[in-house]
Amino acid sequence: MTYDNIPYTINTQLFHFPTTKIREVVMPNEDGSFTILIADWLDPFAMQREYNHALWHIINNDFYSEKSVQEIECDAHRGGF
Repeated sequence: MTYDNIPYTINTQLFHFPTTKIREVVMPNEDGSFTILIADWLDPFAMQREYNHALWHIINNDFYSEKSVQEIECDAHRGGF
């Protein structure tokens, strides 16, 4: 999957989460950019999958949605993530 012309600055870092239950976290920043944290223990394929999932949320403006987290995740998984 490729995304061309994304109008956001996206900072991505590998991160050592305190639990293996967390695979990625996405945060909107005050300046309008986003930070994606990817679990450092994932294999490269899983890292790419988690990155694509995070991008899906950014592109779909999920951080500013009126929907519940459950609805947002259902939409994301129906979209292929």
